[in-house]
Amino acid sequence: MATLNVGNLGEYLREQRRNAQLSLRQLADAAGVSNPYLSQIERGLRKPSAEVLQQVAKALRISAETLYVRAGILDAERDRDEVETRAVILADPTLTERQKQVLLQIYESFRKENGFEIADGGEAIGPGVADGGDSAAPHETAG
Repeated sequence: MATLNVGNLGEYLREQRRNAQLSLRQLADAAGVSNPYLSQIERGLRKPSAEVLQQVAKALRISAETLYVRAGILDAERDRDEVETRAVILADPTLTERQKQVLLQIYESFRKENGFEIADGGEAIGPGVADGGDSAAPHETAG
């Protein structure tokens, strides 16, 4: 397993929190995590789960995928297209939060249908890999 640069993640989180003009306590409350735990993440002492990163990202109104890349959960090069697509959807000011979530769910369902999905370890896997490698043909759908 690759070494995670959680210090870099912590510095980035602190910078984003300050840009949002939130205190540590305010962000912890908004993200539903404890103040000491968030402080440890910012100082690089704790490695947060993807779920905690998602909560923090939502509270900061930033892309969770950006935090996943910084935490080493997603591979920046391999997953760049997916991350950028998700970031564009999440950053669109004309969409409601609900609309953004629905679009992301549809996007993910299409990726799975085409053989691309997120593996249990958080890595994106391509066509034929998720199902043991014996599926060369694309999935047919009624339409």
